[in-house]
Amino acid sequence: MNSTAVQTTDTPRTPPPELPEFLAVRVERFYQERVRKAWGGGHILHGRRPGPNALHLRSNDYLALSRHPHILTAMADTLARDGNGMLMSGIFLHGENSQLEFETNLAHFMQAPAGVLCQSGYCANTGLIQSIASDEVPVYADMLAHMSLWEGIRAAGAPGVPFHHNDAEHLERQILRHGPGVIVVDTVYSTNGSVCPLREIAEIAALRGCVLVADESHSLGTHGPNGEGLVVELGLTNRVHFRTASLAKAFAARAGFIACAAHFTDYFKFESLPAIFSSTLLPHEVAGLAATLDVIRTEGWRREKLRANAAYVRAGLDRLGYNLHDSQSQIIALEPGTEQQTILLRDALEERGIFGSVFCAPATPKNRSMVRLSLNSALKQQELDRILDACRDIRAKTGFDQWPSTRRRRNEERSGRAIAALAPA
Repeated sequence: MNSTAVQTTDTPRTPPPELPEFLAVRVERFYQERVRKAWGGGHILHGRRPGPNALHLRSNDYLALSRHPHILTAMADTLARDGNGMLMSGIFLHGENSQLEFETNLAHFMQAPAGVLCQSGYCANTGLIQSIASDEVPVYADMLAHMSLWEGIRAAGAPGVPFHHNDAEHLERQILRHGPGVIVVDTVYSTNGSVCPLREIAEIAALRGCVLVADESHSLGTHGPNGEGLVVELGLTNRVHFRTASLAKAFAARAGFIACAAHFTDYFKFESLPAIFSSTLLPHEVAGLAATLDVIRTEGWRREKLRANAAYVRAGLDRLGYNLHDSQSQIIALEPGTEQQTILLRDALEERGIFGSVFCAPATPKNRSMVRLSLNSALKQQELDRILDACRDIRAKTGFDQWPSTRRRRNEERSGRAIAALAPA
């Protein structure tokens, strides 16, 4: 068989122009203050390479669907049949179309009238806030709300008004001070796994004439009778105006979604800059999402196993004295405090084959760095015990007793015991 060799030549690589001083100084400041000073010359996000027996607790694939054969087959068949489809903005979609069909099906699954599929959860949040807020509309954001919601506030030019995490009373005081606007919360917070007091927030939104946006990224698929999310679980579909979600979590894909009123969809597609100026998802991605929705509907055992796994690990860590920051979900945060202490924790866990996600500024406040453990439904009992054994064994090595979060837990426990002692018998 004859073959034709492809002639290639090495083109000399021309270096880019030198950066102007204002940018060069900014870049160098990062390497000086973060890499060399705070991280000791290493990288806080790059520790050991996982070995073959490592436990990967970084993934948001909570239901362990990334290799599900039904989903992969649907994607492969569609890719072979349709290729990458027509690459264009979703604003042009109409008529019979697999993406519009999936939008309808997912919206109905979430017990919403309609929905819009976006390129990512980030695009969904930034695009939504940009299209419903303005410089005259304050946006009240939980201090732990996802960064994409804060970016939406910036894109809208809206006054962003933070309120204390999960503090409905502080939220109401802020609204009374600044006036009606948009309230944005996560149903399950990605930083520490705490759950939003959504009923109280919804009451305040209705009483004070506010729009309520709930990011269901970490509860869609994992909460609700069939995975419909926390809003459905709490019976609040008639109290929450918009629900957003990243489908890169329990749906194990790359997309975002907004559940909304039917008349809002065309408005959004003509007002949201990410929606207008980005291409649609590819056909095989939509096929995978549709197949994933089928699996989430029918394989409820995955949610049950996830909840059991999370409850077991949370209880074990609580007994070990860890401050879990009110985690009530599959997300568990271990918070040493400074970046240096977090590197020490990361290394101690990775020596034992436990690989979590390091969160540091700007994902967390300064000196509130942490290692986040994301649990999933595929973890076996011996693997759960391995996590707890590692967290027990590393306490002395990591200075656990002196962590600010540990001291806060002890102070809270002492305060609780003092209040209990003063209560009448």
